[in-house]
Amino acid sequence: MRTPSARSIRGAVASALAVVTVLSVGGCSSDDENADDISVEPRPPAESPEATVTPAGTVGPFAPVDALTFDPVTRTLVALTDASTTVTLVRDGATAETQVVDLGSTGAELVAGRDSTVLVPMDGAVARIAVADGQRTDLTVDADALSAADLPDGTTAVGDGTGAVRVLDASGQITATVSGGSVTSADSLASTPNGVSVLDRRQTSVTDLDLDDGTLGVALRAGEGAAEMTSDEFGRLLVTDSTGTELLVFTSHDLLMRQRFPVGSQPWAIAYDEQSGVAWVTLPALNEVVGYTLDTGIPVEARRLATVRQPNSVAVDADTGDLYVGSATGDGLQRIPAAGR
Repeated sequence: MRTPSARSIRGAVASALAVVTVLSVGGCSSDDENADDISVEPRPPAESPEATVTPAGTVGPFAPVDALTFDPVTRTLVALTDASTTVTLVRDGATAETQVVDLGSTGAELVAGRDSTVLVPMDGAVARIAVADGQRTDLTVDADALSAADLPDGTTAVGDGTGAVRVLDASGQITATVSGGSVTSADSLASTPNGVSVLDRRQTSVTDLDLDDGTLGVALRAGEGAAEMTSDEFGRLLVTDSTGTELLVFTSHDLLMRQRFPVGSQPWAIAYDEQSGVAWVTLPALNEVVGYTLDTGIPVEARRLATVRQPNSVAVDADTGDLYVGSATGDGLQRIPAAGR
């Protein structure tokens, strides 16, 4: 679901610096070791070749897409579009009825919020957009916000480019702050029943946060070049390692790496389908999206499908299992019905 903004891609170099600590490669489970301080330059998604295979499902014309999420309540696909400067609402999953919300800035990511809203962190604010009507309200943040996540108590966690994570109430007042320590950039946040975790691309690590104490918890290495993170209904953290070409699975309770699996290409976007228990991972260098089941202790490939060019974003309709893939080069919006897979 979560993909890099145009802002983060423009600031990245074509390849990552060498990682000092390299984990053993394999398809087995691992407890991993605590993250040591390293620094890598986050790499952008692999560049896609021209598509030579007809994409699965249907493809409609669409603006370049940097991120996708799907709201099952309003039956709306939501896309971060136009170099991450607009949010496009696609009603009923059909491209015929759309609404475009101008951000007036560059969004860092697009994530689902509470009550059929989406959150878009940006420099100085987090925009909350109501999916039903496109109405926008902003939380002012004195930072370059890179990530956001709604929490069960009604507050919102916001991460920034220094690694700090602030918790804000509905009025915008800061109720907690976690900063300092090993986190250098709070690039993605995940809220699970076990707490809040942060992905740091520069440290290629996942770290637990103790919001009550305002301290960092356990930190683990997340491969050689972590790209995207999402979570599932079991509280697991699913991370794509673009540099190490692996899918990583962590438990958020007593943070541990439980699964890692080589995917054979540089993975990027990831979305989890709760109905089927399949994690969908895009492979931009191959113009493919691959589904993996996670219930056997090791990811098992369930399906491999051709996509539009430069598939940097993916989302799942939680009700139907339909899959949506967005092209970052403007080569269309792809819908792959669950019934046809």
